[in-house]
Amino acid sequence: MPYKAVFLDLDDTIGDFHGVALASLRKSFVRYELGRYFSDFDDYMSVYQPHNLLLWDRYGRSEITKDFLQRDRFEYPFRAKGCELPELAKQIGDDFVVDTREEYTLLPNALQVVRELASRYPLTIVSNGFVEQQETKMRKNGLLPYFRHVVLSEQVGVQKPDAEIFRYALRLNGVEAAEAVMVGDSYGSDIVGAKNAGIDQIWLTPRAESGQTATYIIADITELLQIL
Repeated sequence: MPYKAVFLDLDDTIGDFHGVALASLRKSFVRYELGRYFSDFDDYMSVYQPHNLLLWDRYGRSEITKDFLQRDRFEYPFRAKGCELPELAKQIGDDFVVDTREEYTLLPNALQVVRELASRYPLTIVSNGFVEQQETKMRKNGLLPYFRHVVLSEQVGVQKPDAEIFRYALRLNGVEAAEAVMVGDSYGSDIVGAKNAGIDQIWLTPRAESGQTATYIIADITELLQIL
């Protein structure tokens, strides 16, 4: 059956969130002389990154609030080194929010692919990001005109991979699960979530690990135009 709607993840599928986030944290490491507390930037990231992922997982299960996530991911690295520096952590967090919104850029060829897909299908963003961040990033990068709907976990009340966020997108588009396809880079969120909702998946990844399957697997976003 031909697809009647295409759902796409935003961060690290269309836009380079990983790159801008890393650049922001590296800038803060230098600006605030965090070498006083960490042996180097890699040491900082080795503490920050796993804790940040843990917090997002807990947030997805509604165990913590958005505000706690925003605060604790920047306070924790200092606590792990035996320091309590909430004001410095808040400044780093404030800078991070601004940087990842204002400096956000699209991945190579993403806009051209989105533009072409929008001429063929109604497009919907399905993202776990926060409302004020995601909509600003889309607007600044000229994406909004190409998407009929923007579905964000903060508004729906559940995060990918919960099937309900995908069902919500299906209802908005007036289509059945078999008539939609989800495109994303995250196996755990995008691909598993689409499977949970009975939706076909296109996994954008440089390499799939053993046991990880999807309806389609592509290495470059331009390959979407061959499938869709």
